[in-house]
Amino acid sequence: MIPDFPGSNTSPIHRLIDAFHRLPGIGPKTAQRLAYHVLRAPEEEARELAAALIEVKESIVLCEHCQNLTDKSPCNICAEMSRDRTVICVVEEPLDVLAIDRAGGFKGLFHVLHGVISPSDGIGPEDLKVEELLRRLRDRDTDVEEIIVATNPNLEGEATSMYLARLLRPLGLRVTRLARGLPAGADLEYADDVTLGRAMEFRQEV
Repeated sequence: MIPDFPGSNTSPIHRLIDAFHRLPGIGPKTAQRLAYHVLRAPEEEARELAAALIEVKESIVLCEHCQNLTDKSPCNICAEMSRDRTVICVVEEPLDVLAIDRAGGFKGLFHVLHGVISPSDGIGPEDLKVEELLRRLRDRDTDVEEIIVATNPNLEGEATSMYLARLLRPLGLRVTRLARGLPAGADLEYADDVTLGRAMEFRQEV
C-alpha cells in the first residue's frame, strides 16, 4: 500500500508513485524511490523519459508475421533472408525472443503468443496469437517443417505446448519442445545463454 503524502491522493507525486507501483516487480518502496529520483533529476532528463514513454506507445507495433514488438513491420528478424525458414520457434513473450536470439544457437524464425493458456486467469487459446500462427503457416511460411514450442517449463507452459502440438501435428509438421536443461518453473528470459543454447540444441518431440 502506498503511504499518504501531503495533499490529496490525486496530487502529481502520488499519481507518479502509483504509476511506478503498477509496473511489474515494482513494490511501494521502489516506486517511491523512482518517483523521487525523477523529481530530483534535471528537467531535461525527466522530459526525455516522458518523451520515450510516449514514443514507444505511439511507434511500436506488432510484426505482421511473427507478432513480435517492432517499430516496423515486418520486423528485422522476419526480414532477414539468411534465417532458416523451415523452423519457427514459438515463445510466450517478446523478451523470450531476445533471450533465445542472444544465446546464438537458433537461426530460424519466431512467433510470439503474448501469453499462455491459463484457465485460472481466464486466458484461453482465443486470447493468444494462435490463429495468427495457423494463418501464417497456411498463407505465408509454407516451407516450415518444424515448430519448436519454447513456452516456459511450468504448468501453463506445458498445457500450451500440448494444445499447440494437437493443432500442428495434423498439418504434417514436426513439433518439438526445449530439452529439460531448463529448471522447472523458470522463465526463459532469465536463463543463461549456455543453458538456453543446450535446451535448444537437444530439443525433443512433443
